[in-house]
Amino acid sequence: MNDLTKLEKKLRARIKNFDEKYAAAKTRLQLAIQIAEEREKAGITQKEFAQRLHTTQSVISRIESGKQNISLDMLQKIADALGKSNVVISFR
Repeated sequence: MNDLTKLEKKLRARIKNFDEKYAAAKTRLQLAIQIAEEREKAGITQKEFAQRLHTTQSVISRIESGKQNISLDMLQKIADALGKSNVVISFR
């Protein structure tokens, strides 16, 4: 059993609703990574991205690290700032 598996087992025993919380955190992190990758593909810095969104670089950093919850409105603003025509959300 590797260290990550051991940690997950410990957390699962200690945290109520672990699976739901884990899934939510994983989804938030996947979205954060996708936003960061799209920004990098667009060739803009976090500071430039923040200016386009009328926010600060520290907010962008929190978004891209998955530490900032974002609204659907903010998600659409992010898409607009990246030159994307719309946001697609799917449930699986």
